[in-house]
Parts: sequence; C-alpha cells; structure tokens
Amino acid sequence: MTTFQDQQKSRYAALGIVFIAALGILLLRAWSMQILAAEEFASAAEENRVTEILVDAPRGRILDRNGEPLLTNRSTLGVTVEPSAQEDEEMLYRLSVVLDMPYEEVMERVLSKREAALQPRLIGVDVPMSTVAYLAEHAHEYPGVEVSVMPAREYPFGTLAAHVLGYIGEISEEGLKSPEMERYVLGDIVGKAGAERQFESVLRGDKGYRRLEVDAVGKVRRVIEEGDPVPGQDVMLTLDVEVQQVAEEALENALKDSHADDYVNARAGAAVALDVRTGEVLAMASVPTYDPALFIGGISASDWEALNAEKSEYPLNNRVIQASYPPASTFKAITGLAGLEYGVTSLGHSYYCAGRWTKMGEDWAKYCWNRRGHGAIGFTRGIADSCNVVFYEIGYEFYKRDKEELQAFSRRFGLGSRLGIDLPGEVEGRVPDAAWKAQYNLDYPEYRMWLPGDTVNVSIGQGDLLTTPLQMAAVFAGIANGGDVMRPHVLKEVLDAKGQSMHTVEPEVAFSTGVSDAHLRTMHQALLAVTEQGTGASAFRGFGERVAGKTGTATVAGRDEYAWFTAYAPAGDPRYAVAVVIEQGGHGGAVAAPAARQILSALLGLPIEHVRATDVSR
Repeated sequence: MTTFQDQQKSRYAALGIVFIAALGILLLRAWSMQILAAEEFASAAEENRVTEILVDAPRGRILDRNGEPLLTNRSTLGVTVEPSAQEDEEMLYRLSVVLDMPYEEVMERVLSKREAALQPRLIGVDVPMSTVAYLAEHAHEYPGVEVSVMPAREYPFGTLAAHVLGYIGEISEEGLKSPEMERYVLGDIVGKAGAERQFESVLRGDKGYRRLEVDAVGKVRRVIEEGDPVPGQDVMLTLDVEVQQVAEEALENALKDSHADDYVNARAGAAVALDVRTGEVLAMASVPTYDPALFIGGISASDWEALNAEKSEYPLNNRVIQASYPPASTFKAITGLAGLEYGVTSLGHSYYCAGRWTKMGEDWAKYCWNRRGHGAIGFTRGIADSCNVVFYEIGYEFYKRDKEELQAFSRRFGLGSRLGIDLPGEVEGRVPDAAWKAQYNLDYPEYRMWLPGDTVNVSIGQGDLLTTPLQMAAVFAGIANGGDVMRPHVLKEVLDAKGQSMHTVEPEVAFSTGVSDAHLRTMHQALLAVTEQGTGASAFRGFGERVAGKTGTATVAGRDEYAWFTAYAPAGDPRYAVAVVIEQGGHGGAVAAPAARQILSALLGLPIEHVRATDVSR
C-alpha cells in the first residue's frame, strides 16, 4: 500500500525533472547566445551604441545669364534640440520664451517624426547673437539644446524673380512617393517651386555624415567619424537681372496707372520677355509676389495661411505660366493670320463697321468697341484700330465653313497645350471647339451645341478661349521668327565646381506653324500700324525703335476689364517678344503697353521711362 509520503516523493521527483530540464534549456540558450551568436549580438549592440546622422550638402547657386548671383548660400546660426529633450517640458517652455516662439510650435518641431529618430530637431534659424550668447551662458539650463552654424539660402536681390527661383522646404510623405525622390527620406530639404524644384537633382549635392556614439537613452557621447558633404552644382538661368528688375517695376507702374484711371481693383498682373530666336526667357515677372526667405527653416503657419488667402491674390502663383486669361484683341493676330492662310480674308478685303453687327440676327447683335463705327475699313486698319466687326466677319466665315479651322490654326502656334517650359506648374489654357463644349455641358444638353456666336467670340479672343501670358508671348515670337515657335526655357547652363559649363541648353522648335512668308509680312505690317497709327501709338510715341504689337482689353464676367499688350522688336530685325497682362487693369493700350515699352527699352538699351498713354479700344 502506497503511503502519502511515497506519493509526495514521486511528485517532488517529477518537479525536479522539470526544473532540471528548464535549467538545461536556459543554459543551452545562454551557450548559444554567448558562443554561437556572439558576433551577431555584438554587432547589434554596436549598432545600438553607434548611430549615423546624415549632413545636408549646401545647395548649388542660381545665377543670371551674366553670372550675377540671384540665389546663393550663407552661414547662419540655428538652434537644434535633441529628441530626448521632449520629456523636459519646462525647459522647452523656457526655450520658447528665449526664441520668442509659441511653445506649441517648439513642441511640434521637437516631436516631429519626419527626421531620423536621433536626428536633432531644428527649432530656429537666423537666431540673433544676443540669444546665442544667452544660451551659451546658460547651457546647463538647456540640456540637449545646441547652437550650430548651418547653410541657408540667401537672396541678394530680395524678392526679385521669386516665382522663377522658387523656394525650398521639407519633403512631404506624398513627395516621397515620386520615383525621382527614391533617394530621399523624411526631413530632407527639397525644392518646392520654381527653379529650386525643377533643377533639384542638380542643385542638391551629396550628403555628408556623422557617426556618433550614444548612451542608452540616446544622448550623444562623442563623434566617431565624419564625412564632408559635396555641394550641389550651380545653375545659370537665361534671365537678365537688369531686365527682370525693369519688368517688375513696369508691372508696379502699370498697377498705379490702372488706379489712376479708376480701375481700383487692379492688384495683379504678369509680364514675360523672350528671345524670339532661341526661346530664352529674359524676364518673367508676376505680381503680387512673395518673399522666399520666409521659407528658410520652415514657414510659420500664419505666414503660409496669409500667402494662400484669397484677399492676398495668391502671390505664390506664377501668373506667366499658371494663370490663363481671355487674350482679347491680342488674339486677332491669330484670327487674321488664319483668315489669310485659309483664304477667308485678304490684304485687299474691305469691310464696313457701323458699330453694330447683326449678321447672326437682331437677337444676336454684337458691337464694336467704337459704337459710332469705323466705316469702310480694310484688313490692316482692322488690326491697327482693333475693329471688332472685321473679326466678327472673319469668325463668322470660319463658322460657316464648319471645319474648325480657326481652332486648328491656333493649335499650330501652341495654344491649348503646354509649351514645355522648364518650370513646374505650366497650364495648357484652352482652345474651345464643339467637342469640348459638348463634354463641358454633359449634364446640360441645351448648352451642348456649338453656335455661330461661339466661333465669333473666339475670333476676338473672348468666349471660352484661355491663354497664358507665356503662350501669347510665344505666338508673337513665332510671328517674328518666320513661323517657328521656339520652346521657352529658363535654364542656360549647368556649371561644375570650377565654373565650367557641364551642360548647355540648345534652342528647340516647339511648333513649326508653316505659315507662308507672305502672310507673315502682311501681319507684320498690320502690327506695325498698331504702334504707329493705331491703338498702341500713344504708348510708343517717341520710342527709339519700331515695334510690332497688339493691344487687348478682355471682358471677364463679374470683374473689370483685363489689359493686354503683346509685341516684338526691333521690327526690322526681331530679337525680343514681350507680353503683359494686368488683371482688372482697364485698357491694354493705356496700361499694359507702357509697361511693355519699359521692358523693351531695357532689352534694346534705350532710355527707360514710364509714360502715360491713352486707349479706349477693346
């Protein structure tokens, strides 16, 4: 018979076996870790002890066509905080007071997950020396806070050419998904707009590194090894800084002229100048503008909100390529050439303008800007005086032919498509036709049909037609260049560390229109008449060179008229084309043409003066 003591002995024996087995497993595991996997764990321990921080390379400079720095680098003092300091809220609050920053903003930057885990968080840039001295004297009160010298973008000419140069900022999570950003990580600084973005791969350079020894809580103990970053390459643009300055001043003068003419809502506009033979952009200006220095070290929420507020007129938009407008009577150069090419009109064709045009019916009566009428008028004078009736007639003939020839001819000059300029954000504009209208009004069957008035409106640059200032400058450059529209570009050369050219942009034909030389000569004479006898004569009186151009005054629903002027010069041997538009600025010959005169003066080396002009045409 088994006693109770015997039963207990067997249970203790089983428990002992389990204990010995468990101990054996632990010893076997310890032996495995210490002997078999020693190198692996040693390596892991080393990786936990040593970390590597990448160091951004100074970005390349951006120069104008003559080597004048438009955008360069400078050394500045920045305050960084180690991520481990996030637990010390009282210290961070005191730091926010010292830096004169909202505490919430300081904490947001310290807690940022966009950088590597141990990467110091940049809190402030361009810190005053008085603040630096205070932090140095009280370093023991601010553990994990460091003041260091770092590169920052510098703008020698302030806001000049801001829309062309662009700005930089931290890459977004969405931006990381782009194939060209595969080498980037969260926290990297990249070009966000303009040339900074377009030429990011050239300007960026190669990062350096710092290998650091850290303790168990992530605090840096010492620097083990460093590798210097390689600066980015310099970029030379086609811009001429002196012409750019004049273009921006001309826009400001145009806005003042608009206000003097009681167009008090004029607050925005754009101007561009091209080399007609190469497509080089010599000036590109847009107002209102912005200060790209606001983005150094990260733009504040309040500044970003102000830049994107409707009342600010969206200063971040480059209106030369990102805004499209009805081109108004500047488009009559296209309508006229199309009429000549397709035999709808001719140099000897005569029209009669009574001020009121009713060929589509009394219910669809349309008017010339000159309500008294121009009387008997020919093709050249129709351009010079911007007679709407002449172009209503041409447009109506195109409608009756039912071939959409006017639209097709417009596209031969690049309208309705991107010209392919080497800047981000270019829009296509719009050349409306029957297919577009049917699709646009898909939910409104009663509006789908293309009507005679649609073509007639397009013929005077109105209706649903939209073009960018760059497109209209390219149109006039194409007329001046024998019918070839060169692809506009802002990049001239990429330079190596010694300033030698590594890459040069060659001129490229974007659109070969095939317009006959005879018809181009006819249009050339008509455009000359605009500035010498017609709607642009007031603005170009006494100018030192002959100019071929066209005024325009666009009607925009719910807004005041938009003033346009497009031209090329010198007329005898064209080299430059310009386009100017002033939103809600009034009449083209009175406001936009004087601005174009200033820009052409700078391009041609003539005395630069701001003239006041008169024009009541549309």
